[in-house]
Amino acid sequence: MALSILHLIDSLDPAAGGPVEFVRAVSREHAAMGHRVCAALLTQPKGPAPEGLEIVAAGRKPQFGGYGFRAGLVSWLRTETRRHDAIFVHGLWQYHGAAAWLALSRRDTPYYLFPHGMLDPWFAGDRERHLKKRLYWEAVEKHVARNARAVLFTSVAEMARAPLSFGAAWRAQRLVGLGIAEPPAEIEAQREAFLGRFPELRGRRLVLFLGRIDRKKGCELLARAFASIKPEGWDLVLAGPCADAGYRAELEGCAHFTGMLEGAAKWGAFRCAEVFALPSHQENFGIAAVEALACGVPVLVSSAVDIHGTITEAGAGFAEADDLAGTRRLLERWMELGPCERMNMKLAAGHCFRERFHIRETAARMLSLPEGD
Repeated sequence: MALSILHLIDSLDPAAGGPVEFVRAVSREHAAMGHRVCAALLTQPKGPAPEGLEIVAAGRKPQFGGYGFRAGLVSWLRTETRRHDAIFVHGLWQYHGAAAWLALSRRDTPYYLFPHGMLDPWFAGDRERHLKKRLYWEAVEKHVARNARAVLFTSVAEMARAPLSFGAAWRAQRLVGLGIAEPPAEIEAQREAFLGRFPELRGRRLVLFLGRIDRKKGCELLARAFASIKPEGWDLVLAGPCADAGYRAELEGCAHFTGMLEGAAKWGAFRCAEVFALPSHQENFGIAAVEALACGVPVLVSSAVDIHGTITEAGAGFAEADDLAGTRRLLERWMELGPCERMNMKLAAGHCFRERFHIRETAARMLSLPEGD
């Protein structure tokens, strides 16, 4: 039986990171299975809707410092809920969660909350922001979680740590995982799309980071570790948006900056990379790392990336501490491998993706939630 699914998320801008990529991927998968998939956004999308996803409502612009308040969203949801079999709320600390709680708590259509790592106690390091979140949690977000049919987690580690921030307010939780679809198959065209824009990287051996260039991601650790090794014939590529000009200035001279990459150029960056690096200080999943695996690119991750155990057990990469010594050791371990060992790890990377991180498994688990609960 075909279902109708509604996603509530603040934005579908790819620059927003992992949750957006997940919604895009799982929507394509569900649509290919014959289900109707819709999204209601807090901000107006900049381009056409992603494949398989119907935009049924969108706000005009962020309001109240990005909180995304939208007048009329609660009443709209009360009417719209009758048209859907399940509603998924993605992320915390913005208005769409409050609207779901106010509109859907006593409705027959269940809603499910995806925190996407936003309850990790790592964020308590910013005391002022954590205090604001504590106040908002008690006033609003606790009720969003408590009234959800279930809170959904992407890894065992995320599920274990989530109650440590504000307590486990939810009545039920489910481990659904995360994943992506198979990358597009035009490998050579993708490589040329990337190298055509950055011809100076042609013939070089590349260590790639792709994502938000941010201190949380450990980009400065990667740049400093790479600069300290200075491997001949290698280049470090930092691909992604950087909102902090001062932070980017710290990294200048250590890496090639490409800015935001999308489409064929993005996949081309993976295809041209010898290895992918993500020395993040907190990562409940790591979509870009999985995208690298899907392209047969081994990954170097910190032990703060929650899927690091799955990666290392599969022989698809290495994991070390999220500090400068650990990041340097990641690079050294890869560069010390011989050609056969590197090839074996590339093969393991593709196998790890297909067996553990393909979107089909998560998509199936999400569809079973309304029946199982």
